[in-house]
Parts: sequence; structure tokens; C-alpha cells
Amino acid sequence: MEERVRNLVALGKRLSQSEEVIEKIATAANRNPWFVPRFVASAFDAITKEMLDERKLNEWLKKYELKPVSKTIGLIFAGNIPLVGFHDFLCCYVAGCNMKIKLSSKDDDLFLFVLKQLTQIDPTVKDRVEIVEKLKDYDAVIATGSDNTNRYFEYYFRNHPKILRKNRNSIAILTGEETDSELEKLADDVFMYFGFGCRNVSKLYVPTGYDLTQLFPAFEKSYKWLHNHNKFMNNYDYNRTLLMLNKAPHLANEFLMLVENPSIASSIGTLNYSFWHDEKVLNSHLQQNAEKIQCVVSKQPERWNVNSSVAFGEAQQPQLWDYADGTDTLEFLLSL
Repeated sequence: MEERVRNLVALGKRLSQSEEVIEKIATAANRNPWFVPRFVASAFDAITKEMLDERKLNEWLKKYELKPVSKTIGLIFAGNIPLVGFHDFLCCYVAGCNMKIKLSSKDDDLFLFVLKQLTQIDPTVKDRVEIVEKLKDYDAVIATGSDNTNRYFEYYFRNHPKILRKNRNSIAILTGEETDSELEKLADDVFMYFGFGCRNVSKLYVPTGYDLTQLFPAFEKSYKWLHNHNKFMNNYDYNRTLLMLNKAPHLANEFLMLVENPSIASSIGTLNYSFWHDEKVLNSHLQQNAEKIQCVVSKQPERWNVNSSVAFGEAQQPQLWDYADGTDTLEFLLSL
């Protein structure tokens, strides 16, 4: 285990210093228009600073009774944001598992690059990790997909131990006491990766009487460039047209629509909101919708009765122990 931690720390240093990473970032943007350079660079930063830091790795691992897991794990990666499957891979690597990985066609090159770097540090990876088109001969499965694909996964992997992840979204709770700086950080929570990640804020809870127009200047400061992104704006125009045809009230600037809507999930270019006035009622609502919520962003994270609550600007910087869907992946592997 100590050797694996050293290997991961070495990987982090290599990724943070390699000029080849810059080339891969540019290549990813050419292959997938949603993977703009600044977002791919942020994904690399989140991995190197939060997941491959020696102190954080040791802090994360000390709570487990670690033992070699001589099992083969089938991993199915999603392709919604860059390198989204890395944490599952990391858990399998520290547990000593063999892996068969089905990559998403939307995000295959970046992970293969990272895998190549780790293999150069730890040659045993070559014998322990296999990239496959279809999973077979595995002992357990970790798969991430939409609610629709999850139904298929439930059936297909019915006879195996598994972690299957469905659609989730994140929310932000505002009190009206936020500073301009905090609202600017909230913009990262909303717009990073174009809102495709489960940790992206898709719904706001704002106090009764809150002036929502004050969000636009804070959001425009860092994300006005979205107005020039063709794929994003195609979705924005389509969704705004639907709102206008349905005569649905909404607020809008050049790249964002604010819509009063009880749904936690929202369309691209749209941010839903609801008003709140009673903290107990809101906390009860959060508990009732816990399976739909990945994390909660707020000024006072400790105030809300949820599993994962973070400060503004931290939604896209998950710690090693911030497991998707709240399921402890490493504990699952160690129990096999």
C-alpha cells in the first residue's frame, strides 16, 4: 500500500509537470467540443491537487483496514466530464484489484494518457488493467450512467456485486448574505463542464423576495464567453424557445435562463430556482430528495442536514472521501 501511494504521488507530480498534458488538453478539445481547454485543465488540477496529494491520500486511507483484493472489477466510465472515472480507478488501484475498463467514446484519450503515465511508474499496471469494448469475466462492477442506462445495468449485472450510479444533481442554498466574491465562485459550481457533472449546481434555493437579477453580473464576470460556444448556445436557444412558446416566466441574459421550477435537474443553459423561508422545512425537503442530490453548496455548509455540503466554488473540487452517490467505493471493494 505504501508503494502504491508513492506511485500515485509520483503520478501527480508527473501530470503537473508534463508538457504533454498541455498537448492532451488541446487534443481533447479538438475531439470533443464540450471539453474546452479550461475545463480539461481544471479536471487535471482537481486530480493532481485533491486526489494525488500524499497527505490527503494517507488521511483518506487511514480509516480503512486495507488488504489486497484479488478480484477483477469491471468499470464502466461515463463521458459527461473529463476524466470522470478516475476516482473509481484510483479506488481499485489502491485496493490492488485487477480491472477491466469500458471507456466512454466521449472521453477515452485522456484516461489512456493518464494510465500510460502510471504504467511508466508502476509497470505492474500493464498486467492488471485491461481496456475492453465489452465486459466479461469479472467479479464485481462499478458503472455510471443515466437513469435509463441504469435500468439496463440493473438487469445485466443482476448476479454480481455492484455499484450502479444514476443521474444526480447538486443544489445551492442562498440566504441573501452572500458576498459578490461568493456569488462569483458559485458561477464555477454552476457552469464548470457546462453543467454536465453530478456536482454541478442545477437548482437554487433562494429566500423569499430574493432579487435574482443580482446573479447575472457575478456569473457574467467569468462565463460570458459561453455565449460564443456554438454547442452550448444551440441548447440555450432551443430551451429558451420552448420557454417562450409555453409562455413560461423566466429571467435571462445572453447565456443563462433562471426559471422557477420545483425540479432539481435542469436543462443546459437553464438554472431552476425555488423560494424558501423556513430552515426546518427546507432541511426536510433536502432529506426527502437526498437520492437526487449529490452535494449542497452554501455559505454555511454545516447548517444543512445533508451528507455532502461544501462552500461556494468547491463543488468541482471533490475530496478523496467525497464518494459519488454517498457510496463508499473503497469499502465496497474491500468487502468483496
